[in-house]
This record gives sequence, C-alpha cells and structure tokens, in this order.
Amino acid sequence: MVTAVIPAQNEEGRILKVIKSITHSSIDRILVIVNGSRDKTFTEVLSCKNPNVQCFFFQESLGIDIPRAVGALISKRFGSDTVVFVDGDMIGNITGVIQQLIISISHQKADLALTNCYPTIPYNKGLTAETLKFRKRLNKVLGLFQAIGYSTPSHGPHAVSKKLLQQVDIKDFAVPPILLAQCVKQNMKVVVSSTIPHYQLGSKSKNVLHAQKISETIIGDCIEAINFFEGKPRERSFKGKHYEGYNPFRRWDVLSKIE
Repeated sequence: MVTAVIPAQNEEGRILKVIKSITHSSIDRILVIVNGSRDKTFTEVLSCKNPNVQCFFFQESLGIDIPRAVGALISKRFGSDTVVFVDGDMIGNITGVIQQLIISISHQKADLALTNCYPTIPYNKGLTAETLKFRKRLNKVLGLFQAIGYSTPSHGPHAVSKKLLQQVDIKDFAVPPILLAQCVKQNMKVVVSSTIPHYQLGSKSKNVLHAQKISETIIGDCIEAINFFEGKPRERSFKGKHYEGYNPFRRWDVLSKIE
C-alpha cells in the first residue's frame, strides 16, 4: 500500500490541485491532515469525491511538522509499505517527482527518498544561503553530502519505507533532520530520487517574518540533529546563537495523546 500524507493549513484554492497531482501517481490512499485552518480547506477536501482520500481535522494548529508525524502514525497503523509526504500548498507539476519517490522506495529498496530542490545555489548570502549552510553541515556530519547534497526531508516531497516507519520513534517525523540522522544511525538507505528547483514546487509565497521563522526552525533542527547524531544533548545553539523559530509551537502534547 502506498499512502500520501498532505499536511494542510489555510490551503483553500490549492489543496484540491495538490490532491489531483497525487492521484495521477501510484497512490492508493491519501491522508489530508487539516489543522488550524480558518478558511475552507476542510470543506474543499470533503468535496473531493475520491474514495481514497481521507481527511483528519484538528481545530487547533499543530505547529510545523507535527501534522507529518500524525500522518506517519496513521499510515503506520494502516500498514502502509510506502509513505509519501507532500505539503498542502505545492501546486507545481510534481506528479513525476512523486512517482520517482515511490519507485525509489518500492523498487530500489530505499528507506528515505528525497527531492533535490536546490540543484544550484541561488544566493551566496541571505536567509536561503544561511539555511543551506546548516543543511550542508548536517549532511557532511552524517557522511551523506556527496550522495544527497543539500537535500533534506524538511524541504520538498519525500517518501519513507515501511521499515523506517516501524523502526524510528514517530516523534522523529516532527523534526525532519532527526529522521535523516536516524537513517544513518540505523544503517538505512537514503537516496535522492529526483530534482525539481524550489520555484517549480509552486509553494505559496509567505511574508519576510515567516521566512525568517522557517529559516530559524530548519537551522535549529539541523543543529539538534547533529547533536543527536553525536550523542550530545539535543540543543539548538551554535556559536552562542540560539535557533528556535517555530519549534516552541510544535504540539507534542497532541501527538502524544493520539499515539
């Protein structure tokens, strides 16, 4: 069974396009995790007549990446063999990317299949450059940089195997770089399945404050993953600077209640 997980918050006008992209690939079941939405995202998902689409609604916002963990937990309970994760705002032409992810897991026996969203580095300064610097640092520590470059489960469609789903703590899905570190710790196979530049994903444009928060979140996650991999306390500080971003808003309490 191949399951797709789509976290969605305020994706009215986009969510059905994402679902349509996914249904054109070899997906058996689609789980939409609607959380904290104040628009018609939930109504639009319900309007979808595809019997393979299931919607899980949370009145409150679960925070960044917690919906992924919720979807992973539900997929695990369903006995899914492959789980693909796609953000609810990715309205670009990603059907081929999703199919390649599925092939990597089901036929090439990968445990974590990633998408390379930065085949070239667009800037040498600014938020993007700073974030990519820490993504590179983590991947080098893990011994993966030559194989996967700047790729990360924090960014772009990606997929996991049943083996990974069963062997790692479900909470690790809520801090994606930790998932990457777990794969290396447990000798699981990590690959890059396909390449699509970030701008072709069709992700929604956000304001500068949000971009700053996302950058700090991913950087903090990478620092935490390095510390985890090296057997140190899972701190989020580097050279005296602390990186929290949206981390404090992750609803671990909600995830614990449904585990």
